[in-house]
Amino acid sequence: MSELDDLYQEIILDHNRRPRNFRAMEDSTHSAEGHNPLCGDEVTVFIHLNGETIEDVSFNGQGCAISKASASLMTARLKGKTLTEARGIVDQVRSLLTATVEPEPNLEQLGDIAALSGVRKFAVRVKCATLPWHTLEAALEGRAEVSTE
Repeated sequence: MSELDDLYQEIILDHNRRPRNFRAMEDSTHSAEGHNPLCGDEVTVFIHLNGETIEDVSFNGQGCAISKASASLMTARLKGKTLTEARGIVDQVRSLLTATVEPEPNLEQLGDIAALSGVRKFAVRVKCATLPWHTLEAALEGRAEVSTE
């Protein structure tokens, strides 16, 4: 295992053990629930928009380490971003996890989210990693629920 793989694994483990922004948000302007029926992951994403800026973003729910770490990484990275910036990051994460050709992560834009790049090697886990991101998109689009199936 390379030093980079070790670092990425430690980032995921840390975000699973101590998830950032793991809380319900009483004053959210947008929210949605996401479900992965295959493995039982459930996540609710809460967003508080101030104009075009994500002033606050949080999540709660239950799921595997990959799902929880992905949601934690997502909320930490998107807080304070404009909707345009956030959508760009969402597109990069989607590509990072699902593109047929392995992309080179843009570390400047993705930061620690690049740690999720190893998930693409395990097809069954990709849905775990993408669930929070699909749920975020659903919330921004005004949909109450989303499922990976």
